Amino acid sequence: MSANTLSASEAAARIAAGELQSEVLVRACLDRIARREPDVRAWAHVDAEGALRAAREADKVQQCNARPLGPLHGIPIGIKDVVGTADLRTEYNSEIYLGHRTHADAAAVTILRAAGAVIIGKTETVEFAAWGGRVAPTGNPHDLLRTPGGSSSGSAAAVADCMVPIAVGTQTGGSLIRPASYCGVVGFKPTFGTVSLEGVKRYATTLDTLGWYARSVEDVALLARVFDVSDEPTPKPTLSETLRIGACRTPYWDASHSETKAALAEAKRRLSSAGAVVTDLELGADFSALNEHRQTVMWAEGRVNFLDLQRAAPDKISPGIRKSMERISNKRLCAALDQAAALRPVFDALAGDFDAVIAPSAPGEAPIGLGSTGDSIFNGLWTLLHVPCINLPGLTGPQGLPVGIQLVGGRYTDASLLAVARTVAGLLRRKV
Repeated sequence: MSANTLSASEAAARIAAGELQSEVLVRACLDRIARREPDVRAWAHVDAEGALRAAREADKVQQCNARPLGPLHGIPIGIKDVVGTADLRTEYNSEIYLGHRTHADAAAVTILRAAGAVIIGKTETVEFAAWGGRVAPTGNPHDLLRTPGGSSSGSAAAVADCMVPIAVGTQTGGSLIRPASYCGVVGFKPTFGTVSLEGVKRYATTLDTLGWYARSVEDVALLARVFDVSDEPTPKPTLSETLRIGACRTPYWDASHSETKAALAEAKRRLSSAGAVVTDLELGADFSALNEHRQTVMWAEGRVNFLDLQRAAPDKISPGIRKSMERISNKRLCAALDQAAALRPVFDALAGDFDAVIAPSAPGEAPIGLGSTGDSIFNGLWTLLHVPCINLPGLTGPQGLPVGIQLVGGRYTDASLLAVARTVAGLLRRKV
């Protein structure tokens, strides 16, 4: 087994035991990038020299039997190119910011470095991670003619292709969960506001959330601890026969393709067969307008956050972004914000009757073509509700491509949701 295929948790354990050097791990990842990057195009910039230098420093600490740098000691990580890094270019996939460097690391990058992570490079993103922006050049590792999703295109693809065990992304609508579904990896959007966005290019202040990708729930949970997203007591391992699961088709079920319908039905079947109590959860009529409200909030707040660029360099912003900046009345925005705020505790109460809620992650398999990143219809409502979400891979569609299942919990139940996700992930990956 090549070191680049290890999960972060496995690699960290081997490094701690002296069975693996960080430099060996980083070189394996860089070798994989060198072989596959001309086709996948997941990276905006790779800092091979800087990553190897950091890996050697981590190994020196290990060889001296000094205290480990942190739980991510020597682990290579990719950073979405809307997240500031002082020593690497941060260009946002924008003509305006070619060659741009931030003055300091984003807060999330500082936390990752303090935990011992080795930043291997910046992953491709949709322009400013914004609706209507120029798409990333990235292909889906499972089929390069298909989209990996967006806007966290490169992060999801890099993890799926074993270029790195972990990569950071962001979500304003469905930019973490949908790419995770399309690429067949675990993708986690924590509760809104639990991870600092200092140093991240803002799109919609009420929606933007930083999250991450990995190839196991254990790795996602590892980063959740690094970012200290929860103050819940450490949950006990969840037995499938004790689970209470709400199955929510969402108000947008008509947008689901046959493979998503089949995936949700198969997930319900496997959970029930394992002893879980699965109950259909229907959201009230008020929830059916949430995606419309999310779009209102996203476009109105996006107009505020991009107004400076529109005024200073309108010809260097994609037409789609400029179109999304058309004025939305403050009255309409206020109504959308108020209705979303009112529904958050309502959903928390509904979710409180279950250990987790399962729902579609995307309409179906990744669409053919790189001109679009797919439809976020099954993601926007959860983003606006500020709840934690995790995509779990394991199921496939008629083309043999990944079709993810999303687990959702009430606000600030991140640790409990990840505990349930470990159990559900095992059921979805099980060969039947």
